[in-house]
Amino acid sequence: MICGVDEAGKGSVLGPMVVAAVGCREDRDLASLPIRDSKALRPKQREAIYEILLRDLAVSVVTIDAAGIDEARRRMSMNDCVADLHARALMNLKPRSAYVDACDVNAERYGRKVADCLDFPCEIISEHRADARYRIVGAASIVAKVTRDRAIRDLDEEYGNVGSGYPSDPVTIEFLRGYIRNHGSTPPCARRSWKTVANLSQRTITDFL
Repeated sequence: MICGVDEAGKGSVLGPMVVAAVGCREDRDLASLPIRDSKALRPKQREAIYEILLRDLAVSVVTIDAAGIDEARRRMSMNDCVADLHARALMNLKPRSAYVDACDVNAERYGRKVADCLDFPCEIISEHRADARYRIVGAASIVAKVTRDRAIRDLDEEYGNVGSGYPSDPVTIEFLRGYIRNHGSTPPCARRSWKTVANLSQRTITDFL
């Protein structure tokens, strides 16, 4: 088995980060699917491909919520956290080789980090933009993205519109600002170790006072 691994939500300020590994016997197993980087597909396209991948291929999904990310960052860097989660996803499938989307400026170093976290032998091929270069990583990107999008929709149902969850999204920032103003604290779905949250908390409380 060969695998591809990718994550969604690494830079988000709200909600979980999702890591997905997808495995197949040969790359041609994916030839009939219009797989590419999940961000280049429309939501309905991702959803349709997601269902096919779960039906026909080996899939492993690992999710870490905001509190889990905050706890992990007290012990390690964010890149180390992602490498650990990439390895966890792979350990559920135990492929002979895996392509991973590098989360470090040094792709080879990132590949070594993932390999060091594994409890079985596996050739790790780590490259930047691997989701656009390899179908199997593109497949993992789709699974991770759809899974995270569904988690964000769950947050919408609980809190109202939270936006995309990313700090570049004005809707997300306005949600955070309003929640802090109304409750005097950040919501449980926010990553408190993010500077965005710390800065908003300080400014909102200062404005209130």
